[in-house]
Amino acid sequence: MSENVKENKMGIMPIPKLLFTMSLPLILSMLVQALYNIVDSVFVAQINENALTAVSLAFPIQNLMISVASGTGVGVNALLSKSLGEKEIDKVNKAANNGVLLAICSYLVFAVIGLAGSRAFFATQTTDPEILEYGAQYMTIVCVCSFGLFMQICMERLLQSTGLTLFNMISQGTGAIVNIILDPVFIFGIGFVPKMGVAGAAIATVIGQFCGMCIGIYCNVRKNKEIHFSFKRMRFDGETVKEIYIVGVPSILMMSIGSVMTYGMNKILLGFSSTAAAVFGVYFKLQSFFFMPVFGLNNSLVPIIAYNYGAKNKARIMHTVKLGCGAAVCILVFGALIFQTMPATLLRMFNASEDMIGIGITALRVISLSFLLAGFCIVIGSVFQALGNGLYSLIVSVCRQLVVLLPAAYIFAHAFGLHAVWWSFPVAELASLATSLYLLKKIYHSHLKDL
Repeated sequence: MSENVKENKMGIMPIPKLLFTMSLPLILSMLVQALYNIVDSVFVAQINENALTAVSLAFPIQNLMISVASGTGVGVNALLSKSLGEKEIDKVNKAANNGVLLAICSYLVFAVIGLAGSRAFFATQTTDPEILEYGAQYMTIVCVCSFGLFMQICMERLLQSTGLTLFNMISQGTGAIVNIILDPVFIFGIGFVPKMGVAGAAIATVIGQFCGMCIGIYCNVRKNKEIHFSFKRMRFDGETVKEIYIVGVPSILMMSIGSVMTYGMNKILLGFSSTAAAVFGVYFKLQSFFFMPVFGLNNSLVPIIAYNYGAKNKARIMHTVKLGCGAAVCILVFGALIFQTMPATLLRMFNASEDMIGIGITALRVISLSFLLAGFCIVIGSVFQALGNGLYSLIVSVCRQLVVLLPAAYIFAHAFGLHAVWWSFPVAELASLATSLYLLKKIYHSHLKDL
């Protein structure tokens, strides 16, 4: 048994310091990623509003890829961290190596989807030939060249699992910065690079992902001493894959529900105008600047809670949950204040027309009311995952986005008009809060009360 596993910082470092040192690099890297999300759309918006709409309509597929990669990573993360806490080194290595194999398989599936289904996907949403052409180009490139995305996320989750979040920040931050730099080069054409428009935005995206992947692989192979890769170990192990997906599949489904919700919401909004759908796309880019840091915080919570659950240390688990909830709520309250006080300024960054600003001001102010509750619900979802009960996270997500949000949006749209659609978000967050509190009480009594 190696000494460095015995003394892993997740089991001995004071919780405030541990949470700060693990989450800060992740939060910073997520902020860079959020900045990329915004800058990417700002550049695309300079082409025209249809280009911005096309990229917005592609979001459900991009989110689905990220959901599969991240959800699998959550399963690997929880199993690996728990195995570290239990000092089961062979299980640690099996989790890491099988995680890589699962990432490769996931990429192959989406490469086929990108080649065969891009135009058909957009045809279900719009008949505008320009939006259809822009969207098919963008989606084909980001799917067929998504190997970098899947491997980058896999490598980052392995670094998180062992507490090496600084390298995670370097990997993700580098990929996002490369993307930001290359966006204007490929979109507008600079130097010897021809003007490529929306396709150029997709190319810049995948190049950034490949850069992040390369750094992630290097950091895991050279710096992550608690994981050992080898081609001999890189064989599917049925029991390991099962344990990964017990947590991972509910997490994948939970995050994928966002794709279903976005697709459904786009269909509802396109019933009013393509501008309304563009506003929704802009909202998603803007909210990421506040939600991505919370997700970064969440990614640090999972291994801390899972490790201490494996080590049967209830006090450290409860301290982590309380600090995490407090930090997440503060971040999103600040985000709500920004959305309430300067919505027009935010929209003008995207070359917004007067019609888009008129729709967007109401949208941003109403939707941001849900931020006041979302921080708590997000952190509680990570607690469910870390304790090996991803099904609870899935139940909350289904309740929020499918049972409440989409039906409410549909009813509000037909009964009251476009301005009322946005109220479906605060209503859904109230349902999410009630469900989260009920399930938190259940999991406390079943997993933590007698620990």
